[in-house]
Amino acid sequence: MRPVLGIICCTRTVGVEPAQSVINRYVSAAMRHADCAALLVPALPDLMTAAEVIGRLDGVLLTGSPSNVQPGLYGDPEPGDAPFDPGRDAMMQGLVQAVLAQGKPLFGICRGLQEINVALGGTLTRAVRDHHAPDNAGFMAMFDHRHDVALADGGVLARAFGRCSLNVNSVHYQAIDRLSSDLAVEAVAPDGMVEAVSGRIGAAPVLAVQWHPEWAADSDADSALFFQLLGRALRGLPLIYGD
Repeated sequence: MRPVLGIICCTRTVGVEPAQSVINRYVSAAMRHADCAALLVPALPDLMTAAEVIGRLDGVLLTGSPSNVQPGLYGDPEPGDAPFDPGRDAMMQGLVQAVLAQGKPLFGICRGLQEINVALGGTLTRAVRDHHAPDNAGFMAMFDHRHDVALADGGVLARAFGRCSLNVNSVHYQAIDRLSSDLAVEAVAPDGMVEAVSGRIGAAPVLAVQWHPEWAADSDADSALFFQLLGRALRGLPLIYGD
C-alpha cells in the first residue's frame, strides 16, 4: 500500500456557492512524484477536527492559495489584504499541531510555508517586492516569473540538489518576517527574503518552499525533486540518502 498524503482544501466560490477546492496541479504533482495516494482535508473546522483524521494520514501538505493568512493570527493589528480564508486558517492550525504531535511529515508550498511559520510562532510581512510578476501579467507569465535563491550550506535542499543555488518561480504577496525558532532557513532570495525552511520537531520532518514546484513538476527535475523528498518522508525514510 502506498502512503496516504493529506492535502488541505481552500474555501472557494463556485458559481454562487462556497466549495472545498484544491487546484489539480498540487494533487497530481504530489501523487505522481511522491508516489502516494491522497485525501483532501476540508477546511470546515466547525464540522470536523484535524485530530479525527490525522491517524489515517501519513503526512500533510499545505498548498498555495489565492488567500492570505489573517494578520491577527501572528499578532499584526493591521487589517491586511484580502482575500482571507478563516476556515482554512483554523484547519491549518489544527493539522500542524496534529501532524507534529504524531511525528509525521509536514510539507508546505507558498501559503503553506507562511502557515507553518505562523503556526509555530513566527510572523509574516506584506512588504514584498519583485517576488511576483507585474499586476497586468497573464496567468502563465505570473507563474513563470523567476529569480535565483541561495541554498543554505549543509541544509536539506543544498544536499538534496547537490548545489548551492536554484532558479525558482515566484508569485507571492506576503512572506516570512520573523522566523519561528523551530525552523531553519533553507534558502534565501537576493533581497534576503526567506524562500525555504526546514525543521525536525520531535520525530516530525518539516520542509516548505515559497516557490511553486507543482507548476512544472512533470517537466522540471528540480521541481519534481521536492515531491520526491515528500515521498521519502511519507515512507519514514530520511530526506537525504545516507542520513
